[in-house]
Amino acid sequence: MQFQRASADLIDSRVAAWRLLTVVCLVTLGNSSMYAISVVLPAVQAEFGVSRADASMPYTMMMIGLGLGGLWTGKWADRYGITRVLWLGAVAVCAGFVLASVSGGIWWFGLSNALLGFLGGSSTFAPLMADTALWWNKRRGIAVAICACGNYVAGAVWPPIAQWGIEHIGWRQTYLYMGLFCGAGMLLLSLRMRIRPPLVELAPLRAASLSAEAGVSAAANASQRPFGLSLNKAQLLLCTAGVACCVAMAMPQVHIVSYCADLGYGAGRGAQMLSLMLACGIVSRLVSGWVCDHIGGVRTLLLGSALQGLALLLFLPFDGLVPLYIISAMFGLFQGGIVPSYAIIVREHFPAQEVGARVGSVIMATLLGMALGGWLSGKIFDVTGSYQAAFINGLAWNLLNLSIAFWIYLQIRKEK
Repeated sequence: MQFQRASADLIDSRVAAWRLLTVVCLVTLGNSSMYAISVVLPAVQAEFGVSRADASMPYTMMMIGLGLGGLWTGKWADRYGITRVLWLGAVAVCAGFVLASVSGGIWWFGLSNALLGFLGGSSTFAPLMADTALWWNKRRGIAVAICACGNYVAGAVWPPIAQWGIEHIGWRQTYLYMGLFCGAGMLLLSLRMRIRPPLVELAPLRAASLSAEAGVSAAANASQRPFGLSLNKAQLLLCTAGVACCVAMAMPQVHIVSYCADLGYGAGRGAQMLSLMLACGIVSRLVSGWVCDHIGGVRTLLLGSALQGLALLLFLPFDGLVPLYIISAMFGLFQGGIVPSYAIIVREHFPAQEVGARVGSVIMATLLGMALGGWLSGKIFDVTGSYQAAFINGLAWNLLNLSIAFWIYLQIRKEK
């Protein structure tokens, strides 16, 4: 089956805007498992009688699958188009939730979540960010940010739904119904994605962004030596930064529900905090997209990394109920623009014909960071009996990300 490719005059058009709305809905459905699993973690740990680190392992397996799957789905989208990738993702999301709902042990549950990540969530993450970047020129930063907001819409919507389901029908039935709903919804929405994006060279960014970032055309930015490095070395540096920022990011996102339960506030309060955190992340991503259009991807990454570190630091001295709500909201507001900035950096500094695969590999690194951070925080808790050391570990990884972002910024300044 062949799908028609759009003409270049549809860039920045109403067609692109409607497509973007569809993309947000697809990301919301496809990434539902990323946040539902944080809510069911206490129930799964209690039912299967495992440690906190072992209970965190399914999340790690899902995020590893999500990261590795992003490599393949990005390449498949470049070659075959996003629609076929979304069909595969819809089937995988449905199957993963259903298999998890009938799991008999922690490893079966973990493998089901790996499937949810590898072919399910990955189909609606990096490929859709890359696809969105190809449909926009003047407002590319805000468009990619809106696309990425779907991930945080999922984080705002699904935790309270999952918590309600756990309390009224059990986590197994909740997973079953989520799988059927999300899989069917993705399949229907994919029919609106049949037109392939325009095949054009990297279009110029807005003048303000260009003058702030490099002072030259975007085509020149997308060179064979980004940041003064070879393509592969520059890619590796971005991937390292992606791992580091998301190890730090995973601590509150994965463990805030369990953290609140341990403090005696209850898992329900933790689910509310997670939902609040990710709702604020929606605002953060929209604002960061606007900022990115004016100052470029690298400066946006640098700003987001510094603010995320500040929010993590605040978790150490404050553990009261009201302060945790406030800090959770701050964390969401501060870190939401970090991951989308990588897609913009790739779009600005790497060859246009490689965007899908290279964005996929950087997003893979961020997801591997989430996987490592989720497990590592649980392991540190098992060893120390407290989450304080886990927050300090997150701060150390955040400092690594901040250092890389600052070095890249200095290299770009030298190239002016």
